[in-house]
Amino acid sequence: MPRTADDPGDSAAKCAFCAIIRGEVTATTILETRHLIAFLDHRPLFRGHTLLVPKTHLRLLSDLPAGLAAEFLTTAQRLERAVEDGLGAAGSMILVNNVVSQSVPHLHLHVIPRNPKDGLRFWLGPRHPYDDEHQAEEYAAKIRAALPPA
Repeated sequence: MPRTADDPGDSAAKCAFCAIIRGEVTATTILETRHLIAFLDHRPLFRGHTLLVPKTHLRLLSDLPAGLAAEFLTTAQRLERAVEDGLGAAGSMILVNNVVSQSVPHLHLHVIPRNPKDGLRFWLGPRHPYDDEHQAEEYAAKIRAALPPA
């Protein structure tokens, strides 16, 4: 079933990020453009954890208009460098959740500063390898069949 920003519980009027964009809630802003805003997460995994948010209320990465995708990605790249260089971090984790684990139903990209042995256990498991019953090509074919046109 397709998921879109038009879901009933997804309105901009109730959205915490839209409240920040409207100036109703304060946030520590890093940068702001005509279409985007970046601010510090109010519950950071590590100090400097930054969120990049389109000012238009969208829920999913796939809802992001093509005309805004380049600005979104290049701004994310700028933020990645700034978080790492500005904070002296060894690296960063760039993360976008779609629906599952999305605490605010508004598209947002996390830039999280990382350092060796920082204690974050980002667990990607359990693993489900392909086998005779679940062949990789079968899954690839399903994904190809559902791929929207470019």
